[in-house]
Amino acid sequence: MPPPVNRHAPYSPPWRDGATFVATVGGIGLLPHAPGTWGSLAALPVAWLLLDRLGPLALGVAAILVFLLGWWVSALVLRRTRDDDPGPIVVDEVAGQLTALIPATTELWQFALGFVLFRVADIVKPWPVSWADRQIKGGLGVMMDDILAGIYALAGLSVVRELLV
Repeated sequence: MPPPVNRHAPYSPPWRDGATFVATVGGIGLLPHAPGTWGSLAALPVAWLLLDRLGPLALGVAAILVFLLGWWVSALVLRRTRDDDPGPIVVDEVAGQLTALIPATTELWQFALGFVLFRVADIVKPWPVSWADRQIKGGLGVMMDDILAGIYALAGLSVVRELLV
């Protein structure tokens, strides 16, 4: 009889394993309580710098690159942990949060609203976010629901900006 599967295998210290380092965003996903929120918060200064220095196109390119890198490292970590979507993987929140902020300017209220809209969409999981969360497996599945939640937040932020600006 094979040994039982350890669905929550311990994570290597992030500085000893490149995939874990990237997937946990330098260990941020290993912080206790609400790792997704910590991952989203970690994306904010990066998004602000990209928007301020290079503009929304650079932020969109960064979101795509983080998505692709996250897909790859998530698949590696999933193989080791044998878990569907472990909480310490927060690179997906970074990609989703960057996506959500593409229409923002560097005004604080837009970053706050983009953050809240993304966290709500990521937690509530409206369709098709919920579908992606349940149906898409592997590294792509880890990343896809957060990208879709980011698109919901992007749309909401765009509408509010159009109404207020």
